[in-house]
Amino acid sequence: MHRRRLIAAAAVTAAAALGTAIALVAHPADAATSTLQAESAVLSGGAVVATDHSGYTGSGFVAGYTDGNKGTAATTFTVPAASQLVLRYANGTGSTMTLSLYVNGTKLRQIQLPATANWDTWSTETESVNLTGSGNTVAYRFDSTDSGNVNLDNLAVGSAPPSDGLVYEAETGFLSGGPAASGGMVSGFNGVGARVIVAVNAPAAGNYAVGLRYTNSTGAARTLSQYLNGIKSAQVSLAAGSGTLTNSRTLALRAGLNLVGWQFDTGDSGGVAIDAVTVTGGSALATRGATVPYTEFRAADQTTNGTKLAAGRAYLSMASEATGRSAVQLAATGQYVQFTLTKPANALTIRYSIPDSGDGAGLTAPISLYANGSHVQDISLTSRYSWVYGAYPYTNVPSQGSAHHFFDETRAMIGSWPAGTVLKLQKDASDTASSYTIDVVDAEQVDAAYAAPANFVSVQSYGATAGDGSDDTAAFNNAVSAARSAGRGVWVPSGTFDITSRVNLAGVAVRGAGQWYTTIKGHNGKGGFFATGAGVTIADLTISGDVTYRDDAGFDTGIEGNFGTGSLLFDVRIEHTKVGMWIDSGTNGLYAAGIRIANTFADGVNLHANVQNTRVDQSTVRNTGDDALAMFSDGTAVTGCAFTFDTVQTPLLANAVGVYGGNGNAVTDNLLSDTVTGSAGVAVSSRFGIPFSGPTTVARNTLTRTGGYEPNWQTNLGALWIYADQSDITTPVTVSDNSIVDSTYQAVLLSYGHRIGNLLLDHVAVSGAGTWGIDVNNVTGAMTANYVTVTGAAAGGLNNPGGFTITRGPGNSGW
Repeated sequence: MHRRRLIAAAAVTAAAALGTAIALVAHPADAATSTLQAESAVLSGGAVVATDHSGYTGSGFVAGYTDGNKGTAATTFTVPAASQLVLRYANGTGSTMTLSLYVNGTKLRQIQLPATANWDTWSTETESVNLTGSGNTVAYRFDSTDSGNVNLDNLAVGSAPPSDGLVYEAETGFLSGGPAASGGMVSGFNGVGARVIVAVNAPAAGNYAVGLRYTNSTGAARTLSQYLNGIKSAQVSLAAGSGTLTNSRTLALRAGLNLVGWQFDTGDSGGVAIDAVTVTGGSALATRGATVPYTEFRAADQTTNGTKLAAGRAYLSMASEATGRSAVQLAATGQYVQFTLTKPANALTIRYSIPDSGDGAGLTAPISLYANGSHVQDISLTSRYSWVYGAYPYTNVPSQGSAHHFFDETRAMIGSWPAGTVLKLQKDASDTASSYTIDVVDAEQVDAAYAAPANFVSVQSYGATAGDGSDDTAAFNNAVSAARSAGRGVWVPSGTFDITSRVNLAGVAVRGAGQWYTTIKGHNGKGGFFATGAGVTIADLTISGDVTYRDDAGFDTGIEGNFGTGSLLFDVRIEHTKVGMWIDSGTNGLYAAGIRIANTFADGVNLHANVQNTRVDQSTVRNTGDDALAMFSDGTAVTGCAFTFDTVQTPLLANAVGVYGGNGNAVTDNLLSDTVTGSAGVAVSSRFGIPFSGPTTVARNTLTRTGGYEPNWQTNLGALWIYADQSDITTPVTVSDNSIVDSTYQAVLLSYGHRIGNLLLDHVAVSGAGTWGIDVNNVTGAMTANYVTVTGAAAGGLNNPGGFTITRGPGNSGW
């Protein structure tokens, strides 16, 4: 086992183990380093200098990380710019112990310190960081969630990236079909379907050396099948030997997010344990939120001669639905908003609003795009898929008033432009909308269209024709049937293909040329894919509906159904559908990554009823008409599922994330922002479905400008909302390492009418709240709070009129 790692399985609960915290590991010898002695650092909370064990460097080492100093002991170094930190430590306890790593005052992660032979034997633990400038602080703290009981000798600070590439730990990947993580390794590749999938990041499309670190002590070579982005690339022979071994291959990675996996297929022998994946020349994944291929330019932050909307959060105002609560309006000829590319780009996604038509059917109008002052092209915009009216679930009848759902998105390929190019959206005389409100522009460099994989049949061979407006549903169904019978996949080439009902899938893969090239277009609220069994892959395409209002009974979801076991959703865009993805009972071990969902009229993603061991990872959800991400334990518990490293923006109704009952589920490492009405950033709720039957983890999320007013109840909802409505919530709810920023009302709200027990708030930082930092409203029970800090809460730090029991641990302030 490779001892230098970021996160081992022992560091996380069963639920949080589904999280995709990416581990980047470097060898200390690979980087220029300076060494800082721990005994010369700032010691606090009981940490002291000691000399009673041998083998240390300098004049001593730091001890005092004992149980009596749990929650307080810390060693703080001042370090220069660095890309890696190598901690020298001793751990004679016989077990892996943990500390928490803080960088510039913010907890980065919990680290693992495997046991050394005894207290006189020293080892190292390496972390990848991105520290610039001088005077950075790096602290190793014994938090209340750590096991401590180690000694620290020194910290080697690296100034160069590792020469052997970035390392992504396998135990933080997606596991299904039997493998489990233990001691920093993934083992259990003992039967067909066992797999691990690791998300990696490439700065540009090209060939990369990808290494698999593994152990094989069986005495003979063993095989697993290697997959890249859901396509089998080779059967790999893994030689036997002692210690950690490496198998290296050259893989053609696409720019941005890639999925590298190993699976036990028929004909494989398995029996190995996997440690990590290395990518020479790879890039780090985002530390919170999705790793995305685009750069987002918020119009209100750019150069403009138009009008910046006054920032506001009032429901039914256009500003309330804008990213960051402001946008730029162009209402006169010659008005523009412009931005400078920081990376090359050949494609734009524009989030905008133009006025609706008098009958609610929508208007279409162009806007002019300029590059470095020269006209490039006109981009067509429409209000057809925005502007709804009246009471929930809303209509397209303007006379009913209460207009909202103002924004939509359009995409355009614009030719290739280098970094430094000034792109401008301008209202010219020929641009006929009375106004153009620009919210954000996402600029990206899109790869060339992907080629058809081997052993796939094209829908064109069964009569589908791109771009002619004819109904291709029968051709799709015939292609799926033929491919499944032959053990092949279905290929959808570049172009737009029209379908008028759902296409059922089981045991087959459907792939396109890329979400910018292949579009499957629904009609009359119908269309999309419906899974009816295991082994489904949907990848590299866009599903674009024509839904313009909400009709739960009459309209289809983009991707829906029972995915059984062993399914994968990757690099799919879904827009203008009722729901983006509705994953239903029977699904066990579905991995969805690199999904982009925008402008739905109900949920973005809903894991419904008996869904198990499913993860939505590295995905973006924007402008939904209901919960952006939901787990809905309806009749049967959603179990062992997770939303990890996702980015949610501007859900128009309800929550960025809603967890309704369930067992062993996790919400980790997400960026959640700008909820509008009837909303929280994260809601852990017994309002719907069955009661909670197991633990829930909410960890390492950032909630910005979340919470909202519920007009039906005439009440405010908090950014983090623990809602005991129809039943008690007494199974453990652990909320740790979350940042709650600029909440519209309460930062933390506990309500309503039932019991909340086993709630832990640990390292929760509240910065700004429209009302209370923590508001307890008509609940019984108890919670524990450690290192919960509240600043800038307008009404005060705590409102607890009913005397709800709060056990205060160390580190709390402001409430």
